[in-house]
Amino acid sequence: MVIDYPSTKLSKEIAKKFGYHEFIIRRWMNFFDDYMDLINAMEKGIPKHIRVNTLKIEEEKLIKKLEQRGFKLESTDVPFCYKILHEPFSIGATPEYLMGYYYVMEKNSCIPPLVLDPKPGEIVADFAASPGGKTTFLSQLMMNEGVILAIEVNKERIQALIDNVHRLGCLNVAIINMDATEFWRTGIKVDRILLDAPCSGEGVIYKDPTRKKRSGKRDIEICAERQRKLIESAIRSLKSHGVLVYSTCSLAPEENEFIINYVLERYPVRLEEIKWGDPAFTEIPRKNIKLNSEISKARRFYPHKHETSGFFVAKLKLKKEIN
Repeated sequence: MVIDYPSTKLSKEIAKKFGYHEFIIRRWMNFFDDYMDLINAMEKGIPKHIRVNTLKIEEEKLIKKLEQRGFKLESTDVPFCYKILHEPFSIGATPEYLMGYYYVMEKNSCIPPLVLDPKPGEIVADFAASPGGKTTFLSQLMMNEGVILAIEVNKERIQALIDNVHRLGCLNVAIINMDATEFWRTGIKVDRILLDAPCSGEGVIYKDPTRKKRSGKRDIEICAERQRKLIESAIRSLKSHGVLVYSTCSLAPEENEFIINYVLERYPVRLEEIKWGDPAFTEIPRKNIKLNSEISKARRFYPHKHETSGFFVAKLKLKKEIN
């Protein structure tokens, strides 16, 4: 089911002014009281961020090097993540970048690996790994110990993943070209899984304006169907008490809260708290749709509130292994 609301004169005017599919605007107007702040933030964009790669350099040393080159940076509430206040030239064109001392990465993308909290020596899977920002952060958090199975279905995206793994000095990553919806069939059980699921991408309209017109009902339905298959494969691939972090760059509850509600109803999992972001929806505004109250432990992120993409993160723990 995809939620919809009636068109109004105002929703049509806003959609026309900013070049959106009116379906998106009328939904946002009902989902969010501050919808104009959200729309304006999508037009303005968000700051650039980097994630320091402590596999190769200490944070203080890197920041000093970049400041000597004329960059101005500011620490954020997310570990290892710095906001770029000023760049005299592209932050992706420094010797330090080429040497793998940091990764140009949105703040929200740093959060799922931190929430997953992988430990050295564990077996971890990344179900949608390319281009490698989250995979290499997992390696960093594991201090290059243990194993990361970096799964990528699109063969054309594999090379970018390989390049970033090598550039950032990640030695515990095995790259696998396969469809993660089928991973559970291998019989491999892992300690933790990161699933940054393919989605309709409403949350990244600020950097991809074509999505203003692309995110219709059918797009959301197709994405949600694949997301359910991916998250079920992930749950079936966890060891007992294993941890799964699910994230998307979508603002659509059908791809976020509905997916989590779906697995809570069917599998022995529980949600765990996340310290960043706003609580997820437990009901749909102006609709008589109520979800599991535990879903408030999942988190939403917004460009006008958090200087991030529109983003969703949930942390699930498996109570007992599924055979």
